[in-house]
Formats: sequence, C-alpha cells, structure tokens
Amino acid sequence: MSERDTLIVIPTYNERENLRELLGGIRQHAPDASVLFVDDGSPDGTSEEAEALGRDFGAVEVLQRGQRLGIGSAYRDGFARGLAAGYRRLISMDADLSHQACYVPELLAACERADVVVGSRYLRGVSVVNWSLKRLVLSIVANRYARAITGLPVRDCTSGFQCFRREVLEAIDIERLRLDGYAFLVEIKYKAHRLGFRLGEIPIVFIDRRAGSSKLGLSNIVQSSWAVWALRLGLV
Repeated sequence: MSERDTLIVIPTYNERENLRELLGGIRQHAPDASVLFVDDGSPDGTSEEAEALGRDFGAVEVLQRGQRLGIGSAYRDGFARGLAAGYRRLISMDADLSHQACYVPELLAACERADVVVGSRYLRGVSVVNWSLKRLVLSIVANRYARAITGLPVRDCTSGFQCFRREVLEAIDIERLRLDGYAFLVEIKYKAHRLGFRLGEIPIVFIDRRAGSSKLGLSNIVQSSWAVWALRLGLV
C-alpha cells in the first residue's frame, strides 16, 4: 500500500514545541503520507504553528475544534475526515514524540496482512523509556486486565499508535463510538475484533514525552476500568 493512500491523524493540545521534530520525522520515514492535526483549542498556538509548518512540509491539514473535547472525540472527527477524503489507511499517533515516525512504514507493511495493526510496547517484554515504576506497573496491569475481560488478541490494548484499513472504520461506524481516553483505545480495537477483523502487532519502543505535559494520567487508566466491562456486557 502506498503512503499516498495514508492519513496520519494526530490529536493536539499544547504541543507546539514538538511539531517541527514530529513532522520532520514523518517526512523522513513516510514522505508521501498526509497528516491531519486535530487541535482542541490549544492556547499555546499549536494550530497556528501546525499550519505554518504545513506550508513548509506539505500535505498537512489542521482541524481546529476550539475547545477540549477529548482524544476519543478527536480521533472520531479525524478518522471521519480521512474516510470522507478517500484514504485507505488511517494511522493514529501521539503528538508528544512518544510514538516514533520510524515505525510508520512497519505499521503500513503489517497492515497488508492484518486489518488493524497496533504499535505495541509489550510485544517483546517491556519497551518503555522514562516512565516511573508506578506508571509502568499500572499500565501493564491495566492491559492484562483489559485483555482478560475483552479477550482482545493483542498485548497492548491501550496503545494509541495504530493503523486501520478504511474498511474497519467504516464497519465499526466510528461516529457511534462514545468512550474517551484509554477506554476509547480499547473500544475501537474491541469493536474491530468483534466484527471479525484481523488484529496484528509490531514491537515499538515507547519514549515518554520530553516537552509539554501528559494529557492522559494514571487516574485516566483507573477510571477507564469500568469501560472494559461495559464493552464486554454490550453497554456501549
């Protein structure tokens, strides 16, 4: 699959200082991929910086939403925009440089064999850099809990670095997804799995952000634990 058929959807909130390095990495490793930033009214000028950099890097669009609506909502809006534009592969990626662009070609290659491909921190042991022991243990436990309840055939249920074939997002009907945060990341994989799509994983090294502040804290993982049962019981 050509990168020309690929859209990388990146939610942003106060990520201005990461954008140049992020786009530089994408252009180095996936020069033909398009990029859509979905910005939730960042007061630090993220959307303005993204638009300015887009004129330099090319194939960059910014969807300004004006207020904080959450990562799940950002991906729903971004994927909907990508589907309407006809993209055949849609990638979700963080803006904080924790997801490295060098893995984008591997995601695309693996998506030739699977319908959904997850960039996994836990496929080969633990591949996380600069997390506290507390955060790492909680993430590992949360993933094992999610796998046990949902039966998902991937080791990293809460990864936000993913590649989808458009047929998956169309079948899921992304406008009907309602969860947010880590719960959304589990929900979209679970719905794809339940519909019979093939899920795959590639190993990545996850590097915690060097600039800015995290938007998904430990409390978000804990608060999302109920959502796993809601998915299993068909309540969402």
